[in-house]
Amino acid sequence: MIELIQFPWSPFCIVQRRILEFSGVPFKITNIPTQDRSLVWKLTRQRYYGVPVIRDGKNVIFEVHDDSQVIAKYLDQALGLGLFPAAWRGVQSVLWRFVENEIEGSTFRLNDIYWKEVVPAADQLQFLRFKERKFGRGCLDQWRKDQKVWLKKLEERLVPFEIILSHQPFLLDDRPRFVDFDLFGMLENFLYSGRYKLPARHKELQRWHARMAKVRLKEFK
Repeated sequence: MIELIQFPWSPFCIVQRRILEFSGVPFKITNIPTQDRSLVWKLTRQRYYGVPVIRDGKNVIFEVHDDSQVIAKYLDQALGLGLFPAAWRGVQSVLWRFVENEIEGSTFRLNDIYWKEVVPAADQLQFLRFKERKFGRGCLDQWRKDQKVWLKKLEERLVPFEIILSHQPFLLDDRPRFVDFDLFGMLENFLYSGRYKLPARHKELQRWHARMAKVRLKEFK
């Protein structure tokens, strides 16, 4: 059985979790504390300490750089999901970089504002330490102060996707491809705290999000 090692609120973990749900195959989830990456370190033979990681029998799959998509491509090939068709290769590589930089740049900050409600108490010290080492002391408080700014940025950055979805059910064609799951993961991270809703003006995006939450591979066979 495939095992997903994750933090439940991580947007990149949500992407892989939703892909596995879409596939319909049984899988196992292992949640690890943010401050203890020893399992990942062990499984990857001291080559990686991030999440997500996939364990499939003797195979341990993890990303090799920020834009690699190794895990999704492995699942796509192993499970026959049709996420990376050759005709869309270039377009997807452009789109996922936008999703994972411009969209995620807003969504993770907006979710992290409510970090004390999301992160277990035992993990909060290390979570705070990690964030402040990466983004500067007081970053979480500053993001809270700038909340309306980040919400506006997210709404504006989602406009191209709203336009696309006004003409078709998914971002590239008539079935979900990798970029659909990628955007879904970023938005689910945004919604994770329960404090937000998708922008009211983006009606097509709301309908797409509802489709993406339920869609299964068997519908396209």
